[in-house]
Amino acid sequence: MSSIGKIRSHPEVLWAQRADKVYLTIALTNAKDIAVKCEPHGSFRFSAVGSKDETFDFSLELYGKILPESCKTQMGLRNILCTVQKEEKGWWKRLLKSEGKPAPYIKVDWNRWCDEDEEPDNGTDDDDDLKYTSDDDGSGSDDGMLYLPDLEKAIK
Repeated sequence: MSSIGKIRSHPEVLWAQRADKVYLTIALTNAKDIAVKCEPHGSFRFSAVGSKDETFDFSLELYGKILPESCKTQMGLRNILCTVQKEEKGWWKRLLKSEGKPAPYIKVDWNRWCDEDEEPDNGTDDDDDLKYTSDDDGSGSDDGMLYLPDLEKAIK
């Protein structure tokens, strides 16, 4: 009847944007067989196998056109960061092409969020944007949860 071992599910996806790019942080611990495909019309497709051999798979129709050759992916122990290059510089009204409410697994990445009028004029360097995942040594005991420093302050 149904195969219990290969359940498809959606990981949490955090997003933020700058005038020239969109950041998608996918919360998956020790993922393998990661595949990311970007299409010029704005299609973003992700698939991976989680630490317990579960399959994660989703696709997004992004608000605007993108440059697939300039999209980058960096893997950390607890998450995967995808930097998606916009075809035209400018701020999108929302992440997705559709106007409805996004799926519940898509959330704003408040740690990366920058309002349009607060963005630095000098631009940002992708290496600086991506380096935060490489500092993760996996020694934390948070079961793969993303680190949210402002929440930690609010709890104390």
